[in-house]
Amino acid sequence: MGTWDIGPFDNDTAADFGGDLDEAAAGEREGVVRGTLTHVIDIVGYLEAPESERAVAAAALVAAQCPGGEPSDPIHGPEEPLPDLTGLRDLALQALERIMTEPSELMDLWAESDGGPWRADIRRLQNVLTPPPPGEQLNLV
Repeated sequence: MGTWDIGPFDNDTAADFGGDLDEAAAGEREGVVRGTLTHVIDIVGYLEAPESERAVAAAALVAAQCPGGEPSDPIHGPEEPLPDLTGLRDLALQALERIMTEPSELMDLWAESDGGPWRADIRRLQNVLTPPPPGEQLNLV
């Protein structure tokens, strides 16, 4: 596994995904993120780690645009501007849920090592992506 830390872009596959986004035409970037998320959601059988790593990175890009989200990795994430991805929140949540559901190679790989911090990072992304309940407003005072 070409992984050096727990962050969404801290592996070779996700770093390559950031490069793929930079190479895509500006009008195609949202479609690349959407396609990455839906691909993982649609996998019924064994979910391979590379697909999961790309989807975690895609979900992190969506989360970065949501309230409470952290900016994407400035070194390994995409450098080119991204369109508004907040409309993909539900897809990002579904993709993360699929990644955290057996059979999932990435989940298994992290279970073999100290995966607690990685799982906590996935939960953080899920929390950011979960919209507040209807009627609940942010207090910006």
